[in-house]
Amino acid sequence: MMSKNNIPLPDHETCCFPVSGVRLQSDKARKGASSFLVWVLATTAFSCCSAQAAVSKTQAHTATHHNAGKTPQTVPARPKTVRARRVTAREALESENMQVTARHVPRGAVTTVSAAALADAVPGTNPLKILARQPGIMFQSDDPQGVDTWSTQFYMHGFLQNQIGMTLDGIPLGDQEFHTFNGLNAVNAISAENVGRLDVSMGAGAESVASTSNLGGSVEYISSDPKRKAGGLASQTFGSNNGFHTFLRMDSGDLNKSGTRFYVSYMRNAQDKWKGGGDQFGQQVNAKFVQPIGERSSISSFFDYNLTQSYLYQDMSFDMLKNGGYRIDNFYGTPNAYRKAYLSALSANGLPGGALPPGYSKMSDPWDASYYDGALVERDYLGGLKANLALTDRLRWESVVYGHGQYLRGTWANPYVSSPNGAPLIDQATVTHSQRFGFTSALHYEIAHNDISGGVWYENFHTDVGRFAYEEPLLSDVESGKAKPVNSVGELPDPYATLWGQNFNSNSFTAFVQDTYHVLPNLSLHFGFKSLLQTVRGGQYANDESYTGVGQIAGGSITTARAFLPHFSGDWHFLKHHELFFDIAENVKSYPVQAFKEGASPFSVSQSAYNQLLQHGGLKPETDWNFAVGYRFTHKYALASVYAYRTNFHNRLQQVTSGSIVNPVSTVANVGGVTMNGVDAGLTVMPVKGLSLYNSISYNHATYDNNVTETGTTYHIKGQQIVAYPRFMYKASLAYEWQNFSAHLDTQFLGTRNYSYTGDMKIPSYWIETLGARYRFGNLGKYSKSLNFVQNLTFEFNVYNLTNTKYISTMGETGIPMSGDYQSFLVGAPRQYYGTLKAEF
Repeated sequence: MMSKNNIPLPDHETCCFPVSGVRLQSDKARKGASSFLVWVLATTAFSCCSAQAAVSKTQAHTATHHNAGKTPQTVPARPKTVRARRVTAREALESENMQVTARHVPRGAVTTVSAAALADAVPGTNPLKILARQPGIMFQSDDPQGVDTWSTQFYMHGFLQNQIGMTLDGIPLGDQEFHTFNGLNAVNAISAENVGRLDVSMGAGAESVASTSNLGGSVEYISSDPKRKAGGLASQTFGSNNGFHTFLRMDSGDLNKSGTRFYVSYMRNAQDKWKGGGDQFGQQVNAKFVQPIGERSSISSFFDYNLTQSYLYQDMSFDMLKNGGYRIDNFYGTPNAYRKAYLSALSANGLPGGALPPGYSKMSDPWDASYYDGALVERDYLGGLKANLALTDRLRWESVVYGHGQYLRGTWANPYVSSPNGAPLIDQATVTHSQRFGFTSALHYEIAHNDISGGVWYENFHTDVGRFAYEEPLLSDVESGKAKPVNSVGELPDPYATLWGQNFNSNSFTAFVQDTYHVLPNLSLHFGFKSLLQTVRGGQYANDESYTGVGQIAGGSITTARAFLPHFSGDWHFLKHHELFFDIAENVKSYPVQAFKEGASPFSVSQSAYNQLLQHGGLKPETDWNFAVGYRFTHKYALASVYAYRTNFHNRLQQVTSGSIVNPVSTVANVGGVTMNGVDAGLTVMPVKGLSLYNSISYNHATYDNNVTETGTTYHIKGQQIVAYPRFMYKASLAYEWQNFSAHLDTQFLGTRNYSYTGDMKIPSYWIETLGARYRFGNLGKYSKSLNFVQNLTFEFNVYNLTNTKYISTMGETGIPMSGDYQSFLVGAPRQYYGTLKAEF
């Protein structure tokens, strides 16, 4: 066990690791752009867009014009001052301007991120990374675009991505963890360019969202509709490390008088890893079809095909970082890669001829610092059909039917197991085949001063997952050209062994009823409740005890059931520009379903550990009560707000890990309750046309309520900040638009994060900045009639990590230790440059 590291918050110029000899941030760089930017932005009052109310059409236009789409706006539920005519489906479909608009929502504070805000980043950037400009939200990734799903980590007010409900056009996306079976990571479900907006509930969530995991809010992706005018869009981005991002879209326009139309798009993203060797490649096809029915109804369908083939970055520890350096990675793609991996594996097994690369002997665990390679291959097919039908003037029916098939493969070269031919290493692959289908159906009815809704959701998924061993060739055969190492992103040979295997089947059912009552023109109250039932059955179909170390992998049937999960909220516009709101809800998360040693799931442990959880009452679903209250001021020159929240969390399940990351010693622990109190506050000012200045500050005090005893040892975690999430964050943005030119400069500070449960190891705080600029040439017909077909030609330039900060990004991806060091974090990318040229036709 390592001694405790006392790490004070750094000044604004320097940020160092709590180990000697490794500096995360350049003093000279910090004294330049960052210090000046922080000084300028901090002169304004704190800013927060996490509790913005809906604005009138005039206010929305003004705010959008001044803010140039830089800062996502927040839209709390607003009472109907006039029982106005509903916007028809046709009118909604005709609206292609995806700025923030006035909307009535039947629940608490809702943040809307427009397509304009999403387009502010490098094309192809994960929309959750843009959402993370909001206070209380943290996004981490080892790549600048945030598309490496192994490393993406999203937190919202202390809740991890697998505790937040996510949907796409009403299609459930399930847990957003890498090893999940009941969903699909959003970046693989839709191309970023096709996202029309994000509707985000940061507090209690929404009972109508189809999810069994929304303990701490929801994120609803809304895809853009096909355009009424035929045309196309072409975008090409060039970036550092041979980065290429291509996006092509064709819109059919209206095909007949009824407004039938569709679009088809293709996306290709490729970039070499910024350290080590190999690349990260993906391509995606989206299609959407819309058929209006009369004036107020429509039927639409959405399709997604995704292919990902990526070499992964090596997970790191503090020991590796100190003694191996910031750029240590797997051997693949470097000179004599297989030879280095082969000799290192001989050394790991104590065999003759073994040798470590120069400098590796300084590390306490040199054999896990670099494997031959690690890679990801994923193929997804997702489709959904949605009906939005006006049955009467007051009654509307919305239904979605969907299906999803997935092939997922994660591979690592294991230096501790020898191949049958005598080679001292194998390639091991965890292969998942998942299929899921389901439907949602809801009715919405208006009567008197009430907006009443009720609906159901059903889903079934079936998964087969197993880990297989593949023979690697002898070094002499590789160097003579007789054989090649296993191609981890290509077609794999037949495995020589099945190391373990499991299968799962699940049925989920939820139902909700809600009512928003407009007491007065400026006061509305909301009440609803949700019921949830999920049953999962799982068991092993293979188990190599010499590899797994257990006699039997967990199997059995578990059920999560809650008949009544209430939700209350209210909204009061007590003056022209002032608003108060509150939000209260009880939530439950169904038991997570993940394979052996791959997460905080009852099925991730041995059968004996599973039985002990059942016998001692430690197996309980995660539940919580969320309380939130907020104030918001809205004006065309300023937006200000304060948002305070409290969460009482019970039965928090966590994965506790030690040992080698290729076959770790992993347990699942109920770490008890968590008490969380937090506040976001701030101000956005728009003093003159085209200029906006945004600041936000967030404070989160989330601590464990109980100590934890594991394998006879008591760990004193009571009173410690929860792992992986900082207590303090600050974010700011300066944006300016003049005629056809616009630019923005963003900064954010993330405070110290606990790396271990006991807090004896910590991830240091850091500052990071991004810069972007855009120039719109407009239609080229004004220069030459022959170029009149080129519309809205635009050039963009972006810089990620402007001051080249060295920092730790994702943590806990392979598990979290109770105390001490462990190989479970990834470092962030250095400075990266991107240039984009796009045009419409």
